[in-house]
Amino acid sequence: METKDLHSTYIANCVFNAFLSYTAIMLNVVTIHAIRKTVSLPKPLKTFLLSLGVSDLGVGLFVQPLYIGHLVMKLEQNTESNPTFNTISIASIAYSTTAYLFAFASLFGVMALSADRFLAIHLHLRYQELVTHKRVVAVVISIWVLSAILSLVAFTNSENIVDVIRAIIGAACIIITAFLNYKIYEAVRRHANQIQAFQVQQPAQNGEMANVGRLKKSAVTAAYVYLVFLVCYLPKSCTSWIKAITHESSTDIYVTEHYVLTLVFLNSSLNPLIYCWKMRHIRHNVINMFRNAFSCSTEERVHESFR
Repeated sequence: METKDLHSTYIANCVFNAFLSYTAIMLNVVTIHAIRKTVSLPKPLKTFLLSLGVSDLGVGLFVQPLYIGHLVMKLEQNTESNPTFNTISIASIAYSTTAYLFAFASLFGVMALSADRFLAIHLHLRYQELVTHKRVVAVVISIWVLSAILSLVAFTNSENIVDVIRAIIGAACIIITAFLNYKIYEAVRRHANQIQAFQVQQPAQNGEMANVGRLKKSAVTAAYVYLVFLVCYLPKSCTSWIKAITHESSTDIYVTEHYVLTLVFLNSSLNPLIYCWKMRHIRHNVINMFRNAFSCSTEERVHESFR
């Protein structure tokens, strides 16, 4: 594949990812701080959201800049300042390793978030007893360790076998998460119908209705995170499978691969918007942070004007 055939694609994706890298960093830094300040969130839910926020921040902070550098080196392949093959290979390895690390951390994080909401709805009072903060932290650490192993395993095995393993794991996680969200939807609808059928017991039912309402909101947030994740990641998975099955290496396939990869990176900028949109307390904390920052900057300008 000639670099000149993909010249405009490389430039376009460099521009897109430069912008998305900035939005991913800024939005996730603000959202992570807002989540930490939201005391009303249950600790397990907060821990999973923070883990997802860190993985999204990592995409903007490391993966996208490395991807841009990788594309720039490819653009310079046929120029006088042509980087050596080893330099390009090192940049490619650094980019792909960090990309797989944060991609799998996001994938497992979305599944863990859905599993947490599933357990919260189905375990009821036993949820707090079984899903402790220490266990959730252990799960999050396991997610990151497993993601690191999957991102590094390519150096010790055949590339084709590794790609198949990664594809199977990714497909399994997507299917399991879809099943969990479906069961969550069924359970919330069933509980709501039961409460409406027994509204005579007002005090108990009002309290239970409020509890179901809180669980429903957090479950809906998890469902939105999963759906956006699916929209962003599925085209990349489909493209990889088509390429592997048909053994196509045309310009169109390579162009499509770069754009669907940018769509994957877009997910890291969308998740913070979902948290702010669907979770009222996080949204209020974000608004207060911007309000305080604006007030401080206004006061500083006033002080400066009187000096």
